[in-house]
Amino acid sequence: MSIPINIKELLSGKIVESSRMEFKEGWNPPAIMRTICAFANDFNDEGSGYIIVGVKEVDGEPVRPVEGFNPTHLERIEKAMVGYSNLMQPSYYPRLSLEEIDGTHVLVIWVPAGSNRPYKIPDDVLANHKTMNYRIRFQSSTIIPNEEQQTELIQLTAKIPFDDRVNTNASITDLSKSMMREHLEEINSKLYAESDNMTVAELAELMNLSQGSNEHLFPKNIGLLLFSKRTQEYFKGAVIDLVEFPNGLTQPFTEKTFEGPIQKQLTDVLAYINTNIIKTKVIKHKDREKADRFINYPYDTIEEALANAVYHRNYELADPIEVRILPTAIEIISYNGVDPSIKQSEFNRGRVRARRYRNRRIGEFLKELKLTEGRGTGIPTIVNALKENGSPSPTFDINEPERTHFIVEIPIHPAFNEVAISNVEERSTDQDADQDKNAPSDIVIEEINKLAQIVEEQKGSSSDQDNDQDKSKFLIESKSLLELISKLYELEIPDEKLIAKYNESSLSLTNEQLKILKFTNSPKSNKEIQENSLGLKPHTDNFKNHIEPLLEKGFIGRTIPNKPTSKLQKYFTTERGRVVIYIREKLL
Repeated sequence: MSIPINIKELLSGKIVESSRMEFKEGWNPPAIMRTICAFANDFNDEGSGYIIVGVKEVDGEPVRPVEGFNPTHLERIEKAMVGYSNLMQPSYYPRLSLEEIDGTHVLVIWVPAGSNRPYKIPDDVLANHKTMNYRIRFQSSTIIPNEEQQTELIQLTAKIPFDDRVNTNASITDLSKSMMREHLEEINSKLYAESDNMTVAELAELMNLSQGSNEHLFPKNIGLLLFSKRTQEYFKGAVIDLVEFPNGLTQPFTEKTFEGPIQKQLTDVLAYINTNIIKTKVIKHKDREKADRFINYPYDTIEEALANAVYHRNYELADPIEVRILPTAIEIISYNGVDPSIKQSEFNRGRVRARRYRNRRIGEFLKELKLTEGRGTGIPTIVNALKENGSPSPTFDINEPERTHFIVEIPIHPAFNEVAISNVEERSTDQDADQDKNAPSDIVIEEINKLAQIVEEQKGSSSDQDNDQDKSKFLIESKSLLELISKLYELEIPDEKLIAKYNESSLSLTNEQLKILKFTNSPKSNKEIQENSLGLKPHTDNFKNHIEPLLEKGFIGRTIPNKPTSKLQKYFTTERGRVVIYIREKLL
């Protein structure tokens, strides 16, 4: 049976760190069982380990194309593995899967972190005289722990991370098979196709989301956090509160709570921030043609900081993650603070490596969805993204010595603090319910209304032949419109050819595309657009014919811009798209 991870992504090293993978050219029971024991002990709470048989490695990297594994040997190895697994104390059974890659097969041994650690294994499972030892992973090697490490390993016996614990207050039926399969489809796991006719219990067992006998089978907390429609019933504080303070930490403020499975909360908040908070500013100069372009908050910074909060927060507490949108910064607050092994000085240096992770399983799933980076890279990602944008450095507050919470403060780009700079290029963030949701920002409306007056004056003073001309001709010839669209396109100087192209493309929009522009005033998925807006069955051709042209023209945007093919992707009408709607409906 297949494992819930994509073999190509596994070999790429982008999803699973090298310390959690080991490559073997051939079947070698003694070495493989020692590594299985080390992965099962999960000394650093890193999560599952993977042994890939049939792959040669050079300097820790797999050699492609892979050498391959003879699939006719699988049944013999499966039988042998039962005996070897019984030699472990206590016994432990990994998951075996035959996977296809590079036109051949490899054997993948999936080793989820054990719930009965510490484990021992004979140094050589094939020897007549067997010497037992604990095994742990040290960087990318399997070693016998020293005395201090062995003592620490034994102390971990009762310390199973919260997300990997069984929840006896819930039922296996609280897990959603459709949500589990959506995840498998998202990560392109071969298990997606195989799971079609499985029961919830069977699929949960294969994804390591449950534990117990058939008569007493319960979901693990990780299953309820990611794949249940009742997540908040079991974890009331597992929500994200987004609070906007336009005048600082005082009245008035607006609050929005995001609920549901935690990965959905994360993507929904990121989509909201990308659509409503992130802005671009263009500053033009009289003494040079090239304009300066700034972003108030780099998307990558917010994505990584918020994903880290979801990954590392304490889900046993009732305190939600809080995202504060302040006039000059975004604050992300999570509870109950960072691991005691981490020092404030490490954050100040911009390089943090936790001694042990609080939620090893949540980290695995977020990495599979590419919503967070690998081990130890989160803080550098935040720092570097701000540096590349020309923004001030972030602030990390671990609340010493209490460590009751952890705050990441992302400062706004200095250009957005200068009131003298025109805000014509900024995305509208007016949330007034009475505002026309399809209309562009107030400044754009004012400019277009001026154009309408020009059109009427032109019509009144023109001949009958002139009256028959399309209004668009007057609009495109208007200097005001030329300047307006130049600003929307962030041009240093007006470009008549591009303006003409813009005008032509906006007039050539189909009725279906106009429907989409109106429908995506708030972010919608590809499936929602095709089914609910166009009344079509979701199909790739429909996307190419109706949605893709709008993306190419900049009339709609993606909520997850750096992951265009994500199954969590949604689409929203941009400022330019709202201008198109306004011109088409009000002026033409």
